[in-house]
Amino acid sequence: MPNSDENTGQHPIPNGLAERLPPWMTGFSLGSWVIFIIGAVSALILFIPRDHIDADMSFWIFSREHEPMYAPIVEDWNATHDTTIKMSMLGMAGLEQRMFNGFRGGLPTADIIEAEYRHAGRAFAGPIDAIGFLDLTDRIKAEGLDESIISTSFTPWTTRGHIFGLPHDVHPVLLAYRADIIEQYGIDVSTIETWDDFAEVFRPIMADNNGDGKPDHYPLAFWPWQDDKVELLLYQGGTGLFDANGQPNINTPENARVLATMVSWCVGPDRIAYDVRDFEDNGNKLKREGLTAAYFTPDWMCGVWKNQFPDMAGKLQIIPLPAFEPGGRRASVWGGTMTGIPKTCENPDEAWEFVKHIYLSPDLAEQLWHAGDIVSPVKAMWDNPMYDEPDEYFRGQRKGRLYIDHIPQVPPRYPSPYNLAARRSVRDAALKLLEYAQDNDVFDKESLIPRAEKVLDEAQRHIKRLVDRNVFLKEEN
Repeated sequence: MPNSDENTGQHPIPNGLAERLPPWMTGFSLGSWVIFIIGAVSALILFIPRDHIDADMSFWIFSREHEPMYAPIVEDWNATHDTTIKMSMLGMAGLEQRMFNGFRGGLPTADIIEAEYRHAGRAFAGPIDAIGFLDLTDRIKAEGLDESIISTSFTPWTTRGHIFGLPHDVHPVLLAYRADIIEQYGIDVSTIETWDDFAEVFRPIMADNNGDGKPDHYPLAFWPWQDDKVELLLYQGGTGLFDANGQPNINTPENARVLATMVSWCVGPDRIAYDVRDFEDNGNKLKREGLTAAYFTPDWMCGVWKNQFPDMAGKLQIIPLPAFEPGGRRASVWGGTMTGIPKTCENPDEAWEFVKHIYLSPDLAEQLWHAGDIVSPVKAMWDNPMYDEPDEYFRGQRKGRLYIDHIPQVPPRYPSPYNLAARRSVRDAALKLLEYAQDNDVFDKESLIPRAEKVLDEAQRHIKRLVDRNVFLKEEN
């Protein structure tokens, strides 16, 4: 009878080697082990960033919009320093996966990493000494950067009193509105202070002049499923999602009032909101048609409007956010980016010099503004006359100065590994409240507050359970 290995075409492990291996390893043929080893080595080669082969230090970014802004600054660094930088654009998902795989496995990543607000907080889940980024607190304070950069730009990258990133931006949120539509109704937006004022002043645009039985326009682009907007509203008029100690701060009276208010915009005969979505074809179509007249607009969204809707130049203007109460906050925040240095960086001092070179550069401040409408977080840059230049897309408005004037009202945001979970929980709470309002014909905000408190209690309990399981956060608070 032929040998079974001849039948299968497999080659057995030699007897001498087999005797020195554990029994479970001898169950595989020599050919299987060769294939496995080749695959493992290939995967390792693919995982190790090739940036280290091409330059002294590697710099990972996630944004295609940032890449052309940074390229001349990186080139300037490489031309004037002995240590060279290789910048690689990985995209959001690719950077996140490689960064966390490296942090968890103790493997090299890049020497410098740019991270976005929604994901950076996950890096802060463990004890301080196990966080994958280098603690920059002493460097920042020794060089006075905590004074020269607006403080609220640091809070998303600060956990348990330690700062792990240099901020790229501030991202104040104001309100863009269709001035071409509003002027047809003789509306004076300067009379708006609160959201109640906004609803009253914009209500004439909801007339049914075309006779189709529906409002011609809705005042506000918003719906409770949009968790980014729910979050920014909770920060504007409430207490946000987490406190400075990383504990959930969801079921507060302030948040309940804000949640009840935003749901009241979406129900009943006095409804003012319509679900127009950002970054989607149908939403873009509705924006062009003017179905909604006002939009939550961080500074970076101005650049998005210009890039996606060049045909709408001259139709928009910017005003402060209406406050939830008289004298209340007129701005919020949406998005944010930091740059950090992983602990595996072999030359952290030189990496730190590069991070400052790119983020504190007047050239970058000008690139951010001219290419992306993004205001620098460096306070000394705010005197640059470019922020006072009229923007013809926004009807000649000097919107840069308007955003800067409202930066002091940008709320602090405190990071948490559970930020995404909290956002989803408050979004679900808002949708539950919306369903309750529709099912029970409860439309005014005051009547919705008791139910808002209940759904936020549920969200609070859920996130609190997640946080309490993290012994590191509990012990170090």
